[in-house]
Amino acid sequence: MSTLPTTLVGDAYTSTHTWDLLCDLVDIDNRMAGQQGEADGAELVKDAFEEHGFRDASINEFGIPGWWRGSCSLTVEPDRTHTFDERFEMVELPGTPSGEVDAEIVDVGDGLPKDFEGADLDGKIVMASSVTPDDYGRWIHRAEKYGAAAKAGAAAFLFRNHIEGCLPPTGSIGNEDGPGPIPAVGVSKEVGDRLVRYCEDGPIDAELSVECRNEPATSRNIEAVIGPDTDEEVLLTAHVDAHDVGEGANDNGVGTVLVSEVGRLLTQIEDDLETKVRLLVFGSEEVGLFGAYHWADTHDPEQVKCIVNIDGAGYSRNLDIHTHGFDAIGDAFEEVSDELGIPIRVNSGIRPHSDHWPFVQKGIAGCQARSTSEGSGRGWGHTHGDTLDKLDLRDFRELAVGLAGGVVKLAEEDRTVEHKPVAEIRDATVEQGYEEGMRNTDSWPFDDVE
Repeated sequence: MSTLPTTLVGDAYTSTHTWDLLCDLVDIDNRMAGQQGEADGAELVKDAFEEHGFRDASINEFGIPGWWRGSCSLTVEPDRTHTFDERFEMVELPGTPSGEVDAEIVDVGDGLPKDFEGADLDGKIVMASSVTPDDYGRWIHRAEKYGAAAKAGAAAFLFRNHIEGCLPPTGSIGNEDGPGPIPAVGVSKEVGDRLVRYCEDGPIDAELSVECRNEPATSRNIEAVIGPDTDEEVLLTAHVDAHDVGEGANDNGVGTVLVSEVGRLLTQIEDDLETKVRLLVFGSEEVGLFGAYHWADTHDPEQVKCIVNIDGAGYSRNLDIHTHGFDAIGDAFEEVSDELGIPIRVNSGIRPHSDHWPFVQKGIAGCQARSTSEGSGRGWGHTHGDTLDKLDLRDFRELAVGLAGGVVKLAEEDRTVEHKPVAEIRDATVEQGYEEGMRNTDSWPFDDVE
């Protein structure tokens, strides 16, 4: 028998709360970290938390290295002058410094570690695809390719989309304390393919111009609680910020509204919850996980039983749970799948790229909750096309039910969810091939771990 009453499930399958709140979020237009839209989004989430009767709803501010978009252009002359400067052709990557670069373009293909070995990239404009080959074994993050280019002496970086029609990709490449070392832009697949063709005909020089603003800013986390007042708590999290080139509907408007909706549903059985549940929506995920790091570094890790972080959940209605080897979390969601007869895929691998990671790297039990996708990469995510029309309310309803069931099980008092020694997390991260990439981005957190 399901741990969720049929009245709660029925409510979930008729609710429009997720869609209504998501419409309000995307209509802000720009929820870039540290900017006014992110603050407005935080207020919307807090209002929803209060409307649903969650306790102790609050917004908590912290500082970040802010970034504001300016303009960019790329001019090449293989036979005649071609200038790319429209937003459907190219965009700056957040955290890039301003700069003017006149240099040869070198295409390193997929931008895998081997693609940088022995390549003469000093002083060049390095171009890499956004793709990670399906058979590679782990995902290669954009920032890893950028970091490898910078450490090889590149003067600038071009990140070309591998998905046709999905416009130029954005995404942060900044450092913890400010901008990255070299200018960087994303270009559409169509522009990228043209540049690859030019490179195949011989060396090609280009002029890259990037204008932007880097200065300190303020971000914020939004949180509230439901359930009993226990010392230990289950965290259900997402992030409210989004890249300024699109609506941020999927990434991560979907995660934000699901946190609110799951909390709303669980208030119906609040007296039956056995552990406190904290609804926590972070700021500044897209530019360095700053909100999650701030919370993890200012709270006792012993109070966190586990974290369920929702990010990348707008692709379908089928939950995809990445457990980082915390089998008890996977067991809980597999039980929900069996009880409700809905597909939930459980993966045990490491994913060091969203708001669960500041917790998992400390050994705190955590998972990333996504949904399955038929394509590779982010699709419309991180582009101008991350808009409401790509999404389906019916998906949100099924995801909310699966997530609510998992959180209830993880909140069971007699369900043990053990944390891990940090050395064990380090070893798994090494074994799954992430160390080289994290060192390229100066984000390897385990040098002091014995």
